Amino acid sequence: MTVSAHWQGRLLHIHTTPKARAPMVAHSSADLVAGVGIEGDRYAQGIDTGTYSAFPDVREVTLIEVETLEALLRDHGITLDPSEHRRNLTTRDVPLNHLVGRRFKVGDVVLEGGRLNTPCRYIDMITGKTIDKLLTHRSGLNCRIITGGSITTGAVITPL
Repeated sequence: MTVSAHWQGRLLHIHTTPKARAPMVAHSSADLVAGVGIEGDRYAQGIDTGTYSAFPDVREVTLIEVETLEALLRDHGITLDPSEHRRNLTTRDVPLNHLVGRRFKVGDVVLEGGRLNTPCRYIDMITGKTIDKLLTHRSGLNCRIITGGSITTGAVITPL
């Protein structure tokens, strides 16, 4: 499937957490550091604090579509708050599954899609909800930060 290069999305939520299993903390803005991650987030700290830190992967920042959360509620009656899904950035109108290997902008920050995130039972354990299988192919995108900078909620997201 080919995605139009003319889409435009929005950044709805920014979340970080200092360590695995700690609650996600909401922010109205955040600083992204190229090659490192979001300042204050578990994966940017350079120590094994994330559940998947030992797995080789680009995980400087993670994204998920709000449409996934809306589908969980609509199709399964399950409410998953943006602070529960364990991803850093929640987007609207951004075709994340089609951005693997592609660059795009969040405000002035440039990200490059790595691999699609794979759901697992860890999300079930953290949330107390049975959703890991429901998130197959909709669990978000792991990204590399190419050009760092500050982002704010409401920022425009566009393809490069």
